[in-house]
Amino acid sequence: MSTAVVVGAGPNGLAAAVALARSGVEVTVFEAADRAGGGASTRELTLPGFAHDVCSAVHPFGASSPFLRGLPLEDHGLEWVHPEVCLAHPLDDGTAGVLYADLDRTCDELGPDGDAWRRTHGYLAAAWDGVTESLLGPLLRWPRRPFTLGRFGLDALRSTVGLCRTRFSTPHARALHAGSAAHAMTPLTSPTTAAMGIMLNAAAHGIGWPVARGGSQAIADALLSYLESMGGTVVTGVTVRRLEELPSADAVLLDLVPSQVLALAGDRLPSRARARYASWKHGPGAFKLDLALDGPVPWTAPGCARAGTVHLGGDLEEIARSEQAIADGRLAQRPFVLVGQQSVADPTRAPEGKHTLWAYAHVPNGHRGDVTEAMLDQVERFAPGFRDRILATSVRTPADLEAGNPNYVGGDIAGGAQGPVQLLRRMASPFPYRTPLRGVYLCGASTAPGAGVHGMCGYHAARCVLRDLRDPR
Repeated sequence: MSTAVVVGAGPNGLAAAVALARSGVEVTVFEAADRAGGGASTRELTLPGFAHDVCSAVHPFGASSPFLRGLPLEDHGLEWVHPEVCLAHPLDDGTAGVLYADLDRTCDELGPDGDAWRRTHGYLAAAWDGVTESLLGPLLRWPRRPFTLGRFGLDALRSTVGLCRTRFSTPHARALHAGSAAHAMTPLTSPTTAAMGIMLNAAAHGIGWPVARGGSQAIADALLSYLESMGGTVVTGVTVRRLEELPSADAVLLDLVPSQVLALAGDRLPSRARARYASWKHGPGAFKLDLALDGPVPWTAPGCARAGTVHLGGDLEEIARSEQAIADGRLAQRPFVLVGQQSVADPTRAPEGKHTLWAYAHVPNGHRGDVTEAMLDQVERFAPGFRDRILATSVRTPADLEAGNPNYVGGDIAGGAQGPVQLLRRMASPFPYRTPLRGVYLCGASTAPGAGVHGMCGYHAARCVLRDLRDPR
């Protein structure tokens, strides 16, 4: 029987372990934290009874993942729950752009931009199940739906600002698209930033933006339970500092960012590989708040109260200024804030009548300042009286995020900068999972297809391992 060792029990490490175990490989996973989960973790960060997602919270790509969808995770406790509204984006006039899973309803409410919204997202949403294998994987493969993906590619290469200004006429459609595109944490004037907005919005219409009942930890726990049912082992509380510390195995998979790989492998890596890993750039950081609330957020705009996710950043121009400021190494006066209202769809997250609020702002990598008040001001701007409902607050700075998960260098929760050049480094290598060391592989978010709780980095890395085990040449 072949053997494999995985370092890191985040979603990708667990996915790689599951994929290998399903093929008969004996797998052991080592995790430094006290439990598996990585970015898919849930803890009582504020008060007893309030379950807060430590990092990832809303899972359009998790629910879309061809690998995760093929596993019996429901039998191991995973249940997706969907809010009535996927996303709301309030504006200062008291209205909001609203994104529903129902494409027709979204287009109807967008009025004069309804047709343009359908033209931008509808074709991809209609083919969603058939294109996710290609979208969530390396680029250098023949796609299953070449014409659909070719159409997507024409818009995906554009900047968000350019696409929004030429495609949409209303502030609501422009803001909805820009807020989704800003998940890439890259200036919205940059080429390829439109891709993230199109993918996230099409995912909403194709499958929704669900949360995991009970918390994102349920995703990791389901993967762990399934892995153990096949004989796999996860050992927590063990920090691996050198590859030599690992037990002998036919394959070693690292759910790590390149800087950690450098630390583990040291001089065993050829000089060119060391230089390549050392040159890996990390993107902006996140500054995160988790709040226990005495009741729902008193949003002014209709639709926000029913939304699982709310983007706070004003119109297209304000969001673009905020993201450009981060790229310039400074914080905008009004930062773009991503808000998760998981308890709207999943009442198990808080005591009866209470709510949780999950929020983060983009900040320069390693930012040392306190962004708490600026973030709360953004919520209060669109929900007057919000502060009166706060029972307790948990603050996690970029340094706190990195201390909790060393993959989050400087607070970078995406595994690396997502600008055009590095996007190609991540996505366009023919073998993005192999290292120069025989039998050692990368399977973390720094590989294709990148950040997100979808497990596809681990799945593709495991497939690479299985090919190499069959043909060692």
